[in-house]
Amino acid sequence: MAEFGFLLVVMLLVMGGYWSFFVYPRQREFNQRQKYVRSLHMGDEVITFGGVVGRVVGMDAEIGVVNLEIAEGVVIKVIAASVVSEYDPKQLAENTQRALNDEPTEKR
Repeated sequence: MAEFGFLLVVMLLVMGGYWSFFVYPRQREFNQRQKYVRSLHMGDEVITFGGVVGRVVGMDAEIGVVNLEIAEGVVIKVIAASVVSEYDPKQLAENTQRALNDEPTEKR
């Protein structure tokens, strides 16, 4: 009977560790992204999950769609959940430079 209790405690610890390392961070990230999507306003420049940069020109909260203008007169509809972050060209350039500098020197 003591072995069963010990096994139960170990299983609970493993499940707790799994939840705290894998499930909780994903839930927190999802909630932050949802909060960001709810705070969108007309005219915000955003980046979608697929890498499309556009300006918010319309939103339909009932069906979860955002209208983005990606070029003069070109408007596309994207799912609101695919909007990842605001568009910051300086930060994007810094991240790109950092990625290029971290690239291995040997190429195949």
